[in-house]
Amino acid sequence: MDSHAWDDRYRTADLVWGSGPNRWVAGECADLPPGRALDLAAGEGRNGIWLAERGWRVTAVDFSRVALDRGRTLAAALPAPVSDRLTWIEADLRTAVPAEEGAYDLVLVAYLHLPADQRRAVLTAAARALAPGGTLLVVGHDTTNLTEGTGGPQDPAVLFTPEDLLADLADHGLTTVAAERRHRTAGPSGDPDREAVDALVRLHRPE
Repeated sequence: MDSHAWDDRYRTADLVWGSGPNRWVAGECADLPPGRALDLAAGEGRNGIWLAERGWRVTAVDFSRVALDRGRTLAAALPAPVSDRLTWIEADLRTAVPAEEGAYDLVLVAYLHLPADQRRAVLTAAARALAPGGTLLVVGHDTTNLTEGTGGPQDPAVLFTPEDLLADLADHGLTTVAAERRHRTAGPSGDPDREAVDALVRLHRPE
């Protein structure tokens, strides 16, 4: 799907993914000390806004102008100290990742599904953007979700496993904190009688 298709999808609902942060993002990041964060494929900004509310300075990047405009609108309703900590950037991560190398204490890549070569390029840029002592968190629909779960993309070429992510990031000097499959109740597009299967990898750059 290109940016125009995602624009159309975001126009279909006030908040496609809901207002609160993704459960895995909240669980993995709640105890991190605030710093500078990069939220890649930020969508309407639910994770970035949650981080900003916790004191993070967040750069949220997405290629959907509709999603970013909605994020800006949501942020504008927040107290100024929170909204001022958010920067919104329109960019297609398939062609360039607008990030300073070694500048971010947290880099988040949540539910970005691309063919493997494009995914590796984004994750390489994400790893390079990570500061010493920083955390890289990648989460998305696991490959096994096609047969064992529900919802999410139905093209196996854009799905991945924790092992795929570790292979993508093997040469960047990062330490693995977690690499696992996690199950959750299905979202609005899934079968309520089945659980979705996600892949999650959390890595740390040594100081």
